[in-house]
Amino acid sequence: MADLNHVSLIGRLTRDAEYKVLPSGQAVCNFSIAVNRRRKNGDNWEDEANYFDIVLWGKQADSLNRYLVKGKQIGVDGELRQDRWQQDGQNRSKVVISAINVQLLGGGPGGGASGASSYSSGAGGGYSAGSHPYGDGGDMDGGARIPSNHQFTDDIPF
Repeated sequence: MADLNHVSLIGRLTRDAEYKVLPSGQAVCNFSIAVNRRRKNGDNWEDEANYFDIVLWGKQADSLNRYLVKGKQIGVDGELRQDRWQQDGQNRSKVVISAINVQLLGGGPGGGASGASSYSSGAGGGYSAGSHPYGDGGDMDGGARIPSNHQFTDDIPF
């Protein structure tokens, strides 16, 4: 069986993206996102944030850097990469996400609240607004949607 290295995240930028062009002419954009998670601790639900560093290369970095501002919600598909270096004689390492596809999602600073924009470095890798593979809105099962005012009363133990 082949190895697999794929990450998909949706979160909000924790800071404005840092954009630079390397001496080779390659554009690079570094940023980080916070991904929130709710977990149950006893009888209470707690929010927990996880932070991920992301690097975006090439034309995507050129195109998106001005939209990658603190608070903006984005979707990222990519792969995990481990950076290794030595500092003061000690071996150090850090895992970062090398973005393959970045989607600007609605809400937050730096963009409109409707629709999504997608940019992909892979051939045929991204979906533009309205061309989700499951049709409009990405409703995979084609079933009825739950009304936004519906209140769930069951306390599910997980």
